[in-house]
Formats: sequence, C-alpha cells, structure tokens
Amino acid sequence: MEKPAVTNHDLHPILKKRWSPRSFTGQEVTHDALARIFEAARWAPSSSNIQPWRFIVGRKGDKTWDMILETLVDFNQKWAKLAPVLVLSVGNKISSKTNKPNKIFQYDVGQSVAYITFQVMQEGLFIHQMGGLDTEKAAKLFHVPEDYQVLTAMAIGHKGEPELLEGNFVEMEKSDRERLPAAELVFEGEFGQSADFASKR
Repeated sequence: MEKPAVTNHDLHPILKKRWSPRSFTGQEVTHDALARIFEAARWAPSSSNIQPWRFIVGRKGDKTWDMILETLVDFNQKWAKLAPVLVLSVGNKISSKTNKPNKIFQYDVGQSVAYITFQVMQEGLFIHQMGGLDTEKAAKLFHVPEDYQVLTAMAIGHKGEPELLEGNFVEMEKSDRERLPAAELVFEGEFGQSADFASKR
C-alpha cells in the first residue's frame, strides 16, 4: 500500500513517498543498510558541530530490541512488535565544547533523525517515530548517563500490509494523510501573517 503526499508543489520523490506505517514485515534489515542509515545521521548539521545525538539500536531477536519494546507505551507495543529494528534516540544535554547546558540539543538530535528518515526511505525501508515511551525507564534499563536524555523511539523495517495489524490499527493504516496548509505555517512580517509564496497555487 502506498500513500504518497498530495502536495501543492513538486517535491523530491522521497519526501512525497515518506509516511509512517505501523505495519512491518518480518524481513530483516541488513547490516549494510543499517550502516548507511546511521552514517547519514553522522553527517547531520549541529550547533558548533558537537553532534549531541546517540542511538541505541535493537534488532528483533536480541535483548536490546526486547528492552526497547518494553519501554514503549502499550499502544505502541501492540504494533511496534512487528518491526525488525527498534531504536532509541538519546541527546547530550551538555555541550562538549563549553561544558554548559546545550539549549538546542533536542533540535540537533531531531535533525539527525530527519537524516535517518531520508536514508531509510532511500534504502526502500520505512520508519515510524514515537514519542510514546517511558524515557526514564529507558534511561535506567540502558544505564544512560545523567548528562544524556532519552528522547524518542523509532521502528524501522520493510512496510507490511495493513492486514498484519490488529483491530483499529488496520483502519488507521489506511486513513488519509492530512497536513495544515502552508499559509497557516509560514509567515512574513508579524507572526500569523501568511507569506505570499505559501498560498496554495
């Protein structure tokens, strides 16, 4: 099943194809693909090039995967159990250059995850990012240092058919994709004043 974005302007095919499925097949993600995916994260931009992102990667069948699944909220566990790869994103709260709090470490981690997302799609895979997890539990399970913060989880794998899911998840998987119009998101001048170029054409 494909769910390409219905855009007002031409975009890169990867951006149009990207969406966040919950259904994954049992097909393994290769070592080489994982290497390229996290190499992409390595080259994301960051403030002062301090690269505050860290990732904990679990592959189905190993202890790390089981532990990551355990940290997810029940809603996410029900579908994420299908994914062959589960990942935790972790950020360094302290600047390695100034030894002071890094106010934008979460922003930089988010950029690295965006790079991961694009490379995942390039590999013919899909990714579903999650905020629904017990980050404190994850920090304890994986002995994350106090100057680091567990932020999000990700499921990566080959997209499966909706029927692999249970209950309401099937309908959710088939639902239409929606976005706010650009005119409500992009401003010129005062906040809330729509940019001329953002209007639909």
